[in-house]
Amino acid sequence: MNDQVCLKIENITKRFDDFTAVDNVSLDVQRGEIFCLLGGSGSGKTTLLRMLAGFEKPTSGRIVLDGVDLADVPPFERPVNMMFQSYALFPHMTVEKNIAFGLEQERLGRDEIHRRVGEILAIVKMGNYAKRKPHQLSGGQRQRIALARSLVKRPRLLLLDEPLGALDRKLREHTQFELLNIQKQMGVTFIVVTHDQEEAMTLSTRMGVMDHGRIVQVGSPSDIYEFPATRFVADFIGSVNLFEGQVQEVSASRLRIRSEELGCVICADREVACTPEAKVWAAVRPEKIDMTRTPPAAVAAGAGPENLCRGVVREIAYMGDASVYLVTLDSGRVVRVTLPNDTRDTESRIARDETVYLSWTTGSPVVLTE
Repeated sequence: MNDQVCLKIENITKRFDDFTAVDNVSLDVQRGEIFCLLGGSGSGKTTLLRMLAGFEKPTSGRIVLDGVDLADVPPFERPVNMMFQSYALFPHMTVEKNIAFGLEQERLGRDEIHRRVGEILAIVKMGNYAKRKPHQLSGGQRQRIALARSLVKRPRLLLLDEPLGALDRKLREHTQFELLNIQKQMGVTFIVVTHDQEEAMTLSTRMGVMDHGRIVQVGSPSDIYEFPATRFVADFIGSVNLFEGQVQEVSASRLRIRSEELGCVICADREVACTPEAKVWAAVRPEKIDMTRTPPAAVAAGAGPENLCRGVVREIAYMGDASVYLVTLDSGRVVRVTLPNDTRDTESRIARDETVYLSWTTGSPVVLTE
């Protein structure tokens, strides 16, 4: 095994009667990284996490942690801890007793337990709350105590199942960065299961997108967002406009795609192998589209209408830092455009029912063949 690989998942499958929850998944997780499993309900991410913890037995395949096959290792003997969404703190115990519980089960000495509990409380910045009970803490504080209890035994691998799902949006955003700092201090490998795209993008070193029991793409957050491999990934991660078309022309560096729904030709940098007349989809993120009241200068001067369409603004959602516009084209297709609100000048902003021109560069579309 590569010295940098902490966890190796080899062809793992899990079936429940006739239903395949996890379908032939293989994955390497690097030592010390935060790897996020992202997917919707029923995608198989939690089942995979439970197999890593030992709560479910794989139908086939292997799980190898630091060179050791975990097949016959029961959950309580694995150097793995799991933090649940509910936190599962003992309500009758104080904070320090909750954290010390696992160490007491291992029969460590009293002084060693006291030292390690104090260290982890300092790391999660909860030293002043050691004598409180869970009901006397806020949601964010309970989350940190659950994390401390999971880390105090110094596992090689920490599994987190929707760790921030119970927190409100503002606290969740704050806690994401706290979690990153704690992981960096401890150096423990994290695997995080979440359905929250923003959480996965913020936390992960790398992420795997799951669909119907399979990991359909693995990469860094920027790779997944900017270079989705399929329409499913493009549509699942963030917002996207997917335009169907046929390849009209292929050159060494460009693709020209006819799109009836746009009423124009899409010109895109060539990053995939395509043949003329092939059916493809061009994925364009809303923030990569320019929206103007007049056509770009090149078109006004007589250039061909590539990467340009016209429509009418039907809806506007003001989101604070940005506004989302829904533009209906002549074909009836609705295009989503996101523009930053970088000035306070509301008078100059495009309003509902205005006719607008949408355009983008050749580097904006990602051409997808499946």
